[in-house]
Amino acid sequence: MTTTPTPVAGTDRHPHAFVAPLVSTLLTLPVAAVAFFFVGLAPMACDSCEGEVSDRFDASYDLAFPVFGFGLVVVLVVLLSAWALPWRRRNAAARVWPAVIAPAAVVLDFIVFHGLVDWP
Repeated sequence: MTTTPTPVAGTDRHPHAFVAPLVSTLLTLPVAAVAFFFVGLAPMACDSCEGEVSDRFDASYDLAFPVFGFGLVVVLVVLLSAWALPWRRRNAAARVWPAVIAPAAVVLDFIVFHGLVDWP
C-alpha cells in the first residue's frame, strides 16, 4: 500500500492564479491610457485664458501633472505586485486585493488631478 505525501498547507499551486491580475491588467492599462490622454488635453481648457486666470491654471497644472504621473507609477507597482505574488492558494486573497485596487487607483489618481487643477 503506497501513500501519497500530503502537501504542506498553503504550498499547492493555484491553477487560476493568473485570472485576477490578467483581468486587472486588461482594465487598468486602457483606463490609465484614457486618463493620461485627458490629462494631456487639459491645458487646452485654458487656451483662451489670459492674465491671472492663465497663471493660476498653469501653476496648478504644473503641480497636478507630476502628481498624476507619480500616481500612475504607484498604480503600476500595485499591478505588478498582483502578478509577482507567488501563485499559491494561500496567496489568493493577497493577489486579488492589488488586482482590484489597481484600476480603482487610476480613477482616484484622475480625481486627485482634477481636484488639484484650478480650472477656468
